[in-house]
Amino acid sequence: MNRAIFLDRDGTMIAEQGYLSRPEDVKIFPGTRTGLKRLCAAGYQLFIVSNQSGVGRGYFTMADVEKVNHHLSDELARDGIELEKIYIAPEAPGQPSRGRKPSPQFLFDARDEFNLDLSQSFLAGDKLIDLECGWNAGVKKSILVRTGYGTEVERDSGEKISRAIVVDDLAGAADWILRSDSELKT
Repeated sequence: MNRAIFLDRDGTMIAEQGYLSRPEDVKIFPGTRTGLKRLCAAGYQLFIVSNQSGVGRGYFTMADVEKVNHHLSDELARDGIELEKIYIAPEAPGQPSRGRKPSPQFLFDARDEFNLDLSQSFLAGDKLIDLECGWNAGVKKSILVRTGYGTEVERDSGEKISRAIVVDDLAGAADWILRSDSELKT
């Protein structure tokens, strides 16, 4: 079975823009490329799991989301980073949704489609709903990054995030994951 890293997009991989809909506004965090490159080299498959409520709210279209995702995928591919699949929940809060985080459904879909071992996989995000998504799916660890809303979540969530690992960015997440891998081997 394969191992995966599930990634929130906005605020985790790229700067939070508040309903990002234009590829030219994508700003990749410095730690994203280095962290993801190291995780790919270690054999992890990468997936994005993203709520994009701007679609459900009528702010932009799924075509806009796809353009942003295509741009991000192309930028990461320049560094040899391959995203296996991007899962998007376009519904606004309160609308019926199969995959809107904290639902674990997209992680279960990826598990079934890509033969993943969720108990040996990780989720990284900057919001409590990201962490809950990973916990609901049974990932090995949910990781809170301090980028995006992460610092605020760390400060305000107290005991709610006690099961999470907290790091500065995706480079820090990669450090923690790879260090825990090497400790298991010794």
